[in-house]
Parts: sequence; structure tokens; C-alpha cells
Amino acid sequence: MHEKHHHGRGTSEKPPNRFEAQRYEADADSEPEPEANPHTELLADKSQSIITKNSSPDLGFQYSINPYRGCEHGCIYCFARPTHEMLGMNCGIDFETKIMVKYDAAKLLRAELMRPSWKGRRITMCTVTDCYQPIERRLQLTRGCLEVLAEFRHAVTIITKNHLVTRDIDLLRQLAAHNAVTVCLSITTLRAELSAVMEPRTSAPRRRLEAIEELSAAGISTAVLLAPVIPGLTDTEIAAIIAAAGSAGARFAEMAPVRLPYQVKDLFKVWLQEMMPDRADKILHRIAEVRGGKLNESEFFRRMKGTGVYAEQMDGLFAAACRKAAVAVGVPAPTEQHFRRPGAIQLKLFGEGDGRSEA
Repeated sequence: MHEKHHHGRGTSEKPPNRFEAQRYEADADSEPEPEANPHTELLADKSQSIITKNSSPDLGFQYSINPYRGCEHGCIYCFARPTHEMLGMNCGIDFETKIMVKYDAAKLLRAELMRPSWKGRRITMCTVTDCYQPIERRLQLTRGCLEVLAEFRHAVTIITKNHLVTRDIDLLRQLAAHNAVTVCLSITTLRAELSAVMEPRTSAPRRRLEAIEELSAAGISTAVLLAPVIPGLTDTEIAAIIAAAGSAGARFAEMAPVRLPYQVKDLFKVWLQEMMPDRADKILHRIAEVRGGKLNESEFFRRMKGTGVYAEQMDGLFAAACRKAAVAVGVPAPTEQHFRRPGAIQLKLFGEGDGRSEA
């Protein structure tokens, strides 16, 4: 028996942590007590570094920043959910209610960028959890990091599902003046009613399109990500999403099919049976069709792309939609060449630093 779905959350499930040997199971004969809708809990992350180096060869970035671990957005399909198990929590309701917060994110970032060994390589924000999730409105840790990046003229790619990114247009403009920023809005569906239950605390699709329009009008390089596309559920919207994003000002686009690693596939199955029981089997079959007969493909260079005839049809539809909307396939990397360290000239005079000037 599954627990009652919490309002405004992607799931109410508490799947066992795969790293924990001992597990608690309620007595099957006992009557479970009703559980209150859980509030978001902020937990201090004491990490002593903020820039993470990516070791996966099939991702389009080498370095990333995540001011938060866990994500209030509650996207039921989120591939990052299992990362919470490494913190001793579950990938279900814990992932979206127990948020690890790096309160010193901006301070740590400044210190790392000042190191002579750092060469100004592009950084991607929001590779695991959304840097503009709802608590960012109050905590402003992402804005603090952007203030540092703007000061250093540091190349950055931002990925988000939240209109809140437009709050920082003033800083993004500073980076855009040096071609040092690209903002990617992830749009999975244009149906507000589907978005409300599938990704409950993200900005509505209409608001994400408005963000694209505002960013583009401000001269900021803007892209749309169809990520993830869920075969059998959202794949029929590929052309419509590209057309809407292109009309709003997006000039680049990328697409990736849904990934359901570890227990995420079980959470997704439960969600489908609860939200659309009449279509659940068809959707799961379609996902397996583009994943070699499984619900997830974990091998490098295969996990980010689908395989088979249906996946090829999706790719063809995506390419055709991009051509029609005059949207380029692929997101270009921001320019790294304008990176500078504040005060580098003065440090050089005293025999310190790498000599990059503020010019």
C-alpha cells in the first residue's frame, strides 16, 4: 500500500536507501497513521569546496557548481534523486524536502577562482539540482555565485526550470557583454496541468517561455532543453515546444530522453499508476522501447540518447522542428578567454598570482 500523495510534492514515497543494510518495515497488520504534508527542511552543507569536476565522459561539461543538494521542485522523473542516498536519506520525499544548503557557496567559489591553478574553464550551474529552486528566492546563494562569476568574467552555463533566473538579468547582462554566459530553460511539457503534478514546484510552462523571452530581449544567449522527453507522455509535444521556445527567442536547443536510474524507476511507476493508470503500461513500454528493452540505460554514451526506431523518429521530429523554428541544434559553450582575477596586476607586482590582468 502506497502512502497518500502529498499535495505540492512529486512523491510521498520513502524507498529504502540502497546503501543501508538495515531497513524498517511497518507491521502489515497495523493501521498507518496519517502523515502531515512535510515542510521543506534546510540542512547546512559543510563542504569545503564548491567546484566539482565531472568524471563522466558523455556529459557536455567538465566543471559544475551546485549550491543546493536535493531539490524542492519535486520532479518525479529526476535522475539526481539517488544522490540523496549518499547522504543517508531516501530518494523519494527526502530528496525534495531535506535540502542541503551550501551557505558559503560564494565565498568558497571566490577562493577557488583565485587559486593560480584555476584556468577559468567554463562552469555549469544546476547539473544535479536546480540552482533556482524556490528557496533561492530567499537565500540568494546562486545570485551570490553569479556576482563572483561576473566579477571574474567567468564563463558559465545555467540550466533551470524556474522563471526566477530573470531576477539576475543585471548580472547575466554583465557576463553576456563578454559572451560568457548561456542560460538554458528546461521545458518538458506545455500542458500546465501535467507540469503541476509531474514537476510540482517548478515554474509553469508559460512562465518558462516568458523567461526565455525576457532573457533573449536582454541580449543573453538563451536555449531550450527538452529534457527529459518521456516517450508515450510528452514526445508528442516536441514540435510544439520548439516552436514556442523559438518564438520566445530561444536560438539553441537540445533534447534528451528520460533517465530512470536505481529506484527512480520505481517511484515513476508508482506515480504513473496513481496519476494516469489507464496509460501507465503504454508509457512504460515506450520508455523501454528507446532504452533497449529496459527502463534505464546506464552505460556511458548510451544513457544520454535513446536507441531503436522510436528514438530515431523522435530525433527526426526534433531536428525538423528546429529547422522550421530557425533554432540551432546544440548549445554553444560560452567564451572563456575574458576570465580575469580581480587585483591580478597588483598581485603580480608582489610576485604572486598568474599575471592575468583586469583589462
